[in-house]
Amino acid sequence: MQGLKMATALAGIVALAATAGGCAEETTVVVNDTEANMAAEPMNVMIDGNRMMDGAYQAVAQLRTAEGAEAGQAMVRQVEEGLEVTVYARNVSPGPHGVHVHTTGQCNAPDFQSAGGHWNPTDMQHGLENPQGPHAGDMPNMDVAQDGTGSITFTLPAGTYEGLMDADGAAMMIHAGRDDQQTDPAGDSGDRVACGVFEAA
Repeated sequence: MQGLKMATALAGIVALAATAGGCAEETTVVVNDTEANMAAEPMNVMIDGNRMMDGAYQAVAQLRTAEGAEAGQAMVRQVEEGLEVTVYARNVSPGPHGVHVHTTGQCNAPDFQSAGGHWNPTDMQHGLENPQGPHAGDMPNMDVAQDGTGSITFTLPAGTYEGLMDADGAAMMIHAGRDDQQTDPAGDSGDRVACGVFEAA
């Protein structure tokens, strides 16, 4: 975007110069230099449908139900504060849903128990409101609208990309119900209704 603003500003200067009888040769040099700078500037964005998101995501999980229906997408990237997780859900029942990073990169239907428990390398208890918690993979509830879509972005302070993408990988899980953020081991959030294995982007 910065390169685009520079190009727009220089285009205005070029137009003024031309109006004032500026040199066409100098104008060509300025425009070509600007185009070269824009071409060299990295495009650090990812496209998700019609949505453009800042930042290069390092791993992506395609979420699916036990029946194989598409249920959304989860993306992670390492940031200074920890591991930033963004979840976009679709075709999910309306209301609050527990969402967690799980410790194993397997999503075997019908119950997704193959994903193991919550990602918990520091051996804590479950819940953002638990005095002995949280797990590294614990997140706030995601609210899903009446049309079945929802989204949440949350930074896991104990998370690292290297830890997430270890030998057995990791998975993103959406649960059937609301996470109470206190009850160990899963916040009484119900069945596992959508799962996706994180893969390097």
